[in-house]
Amino acid sequence: MTDDKGGDTTISGGHLVAKALKAEGVDVIFTLCGGHIIDIYDGCADEGIDVIDVRHEQVAAHAADGYARVTGKPGCAVVTAGPGTTDAVTGIANAFRAESPMLVIGGQGALSQHKMGSLQDLPHVDMINPISKFAATVPHTERVADMVSMAFREALNGAPGPSFLEIPRDVLDASVPLSSARIPRPGGYRASTRQAGDPDAVERLAELLVRSERPSILLGNQVWTTRATDSAVELVRALNVPAYMNGAGRGTLPPGDPHHFQLSRRHAFNNSDLIVIVGTPFDFRMGYGKRLSPDAKVVQIDLSYATVGRNRDIDLGIVGDADVVLSSVLQATSAYGDNGAQGRKAWLEELRQVERQALDKRAPLLASDSTPIHPYRLVSEINDFLTEDSIYIGDGGDVVTFSGQVVQPKSPGHWLDPGPLGTLGVGVPFVMAAKYARPDKEVVALFGDGAFSLTGWDFETLVRFNLPFVGVVGNNSSMNQIRYGQIAKYGADRGEIGNTLGDVRYSEFARMLGGYGEEVHDPAEIGPALRRARESGKPSLINVWIDPEVYAPGTMNQTMYK
Repeated sequence: MTDDKGGDTTISGGHLVAKALKAEGVDVIFTLCGGHIIDIYDGCADEGIDVIDVRHEQVAAHAADGYARVTGKPGCAVVTAGPGTTDAVTGIANAFRAESPMLVIGGQGALSQHKMGSLQDLPHVDMINPISKFAATVPHTERVADMVSMAFREALNGAPGPSFLEIPRDVLDASVPLSSARIPRPGGYRASTRQAGDPDAVERLAELLVRSERPSILLGNQVWTTRATDSAVELVRALNVPAYMNGAGRGTLPPGDPHHFQLSRRHAFNNSDLIVIVGTPFDFRMGYGKRLSPDAKVVQIDLSYATVGRNRDIDLGIVGDADVVLSSVLQATSAYGDNGAQGRKAWLEELRQVERQALDKRAPLLASDSTPIHPYRLVSEINDFLTEDSIYIGDGGDVVTFSGQVVQPKSPGHWLDPGPLGTLGVGVPFVMAAKYARPDKEVVALFGDGAFSLTGWDFETLVRFNLPFVGVVGNNSSMNQIRYGQIAKYGADRGEIGNTLGDVRYSEFARMLGGYGEEVHDPAEIGPALRRARESGKPSLINVWIDPEVYAPGTMNQTMYK
């Protein structure tokens, strides 16, 4: 800010951005520099906001997404105009499908050069509107901070998601009297988003749960988004309800908890008389709702009205914050003398027996000594390696599908995957965000070799900013999920067209960039290599050579390959 010759103090657009970010509680931006946006950096320096500069704008956007997931606060990425913004589109789209709140700020040519063909001029807002909660151009410097706060407000409206603002270069660089700029007060420009849900519907769900003999509950992304962990745990324990978890809901209950179930979900959904779906849409992961018994009563709880009842009829829908709704439902069940918990013991034991049978069937593969290494052995070793403080990140196709069946985070908020867009390349930026936001946590990431290649150069950013993690590449020199599908549809002679990769020693890549790396061919060496990576205190890649002829059940069951 400057004093204009004894007159009113002035402030530039970039400094107004920084003040608005500070008011929102943003402490870091992820960015790749460009001439259109550098005044924001100057403002961040004055406001004490860290700047993490990456090598590709997709990484910046994914990192903002990951930061939001880990912290519960909106993330922020700042990218330049034109290709800088288009490079970030994949990260915006991923956050949109994953319901992750963040703000992406893009540069733009000067308003004074509108439609004249200025450097990197593109219709960003038109492109990003369909994949965001809010997208707009800032028309005047006085409106900069106001519109940043507006974008954050929309990002947290209902089911959260990304917002986008483009700021023309002359708007960003200009200075205006501080007295004329609207700078919203922290905490003063947004209402509470903790919707309680329809009280009558809450009472109805309480009654359904109490009367149910074979209930089951699926705890999805929004259980973590709304920080409903305690409410969810209290509900399932008090009512003796088996719980299944997906997405960021994984870890709500720790492995070994009597109400934590994983391998019996199909049996439960086929045989339950009541199924409660919390914070998960009926999308492809749920068979568009067709995987639920037609004889069961189905209840859906979600932050978004548009999601409830989409693709499948339901018996009861509640729009609200999972934390508030679940705690209210539990409180409502206290009005009943018998909540039915004792009568569900046989149901839980039935499901536990299904779990034991599935685990016994898989046990030989989890302990397999074969070479090339069986993917089940790799993900089993990773699961054994995790501690209660390990944040696990999965970035890949077939090998990460294996991990979804075996790896169990020990605590809430300790699982990150791309989400329903299925974006490859989120791993390194999610590591960046998680380790920056939670330096006290260990970060463990599993990459497919194809997935790592998309954003792997930002391994150097992790080294540069001293963000150590334990990385594992499940290397089968192939985009194996697609390879399986091609073989299944077209035969083995056309099974390797467009999906086969070179035999890359990713450990050497890690060492070249200043990290730690090892090659592993023997399954007995996986555990020791992981421990050495942990002890190195550096960003690391353990390159594990896995069997390319073995495919995850989830890959083989995908309907697109039928």
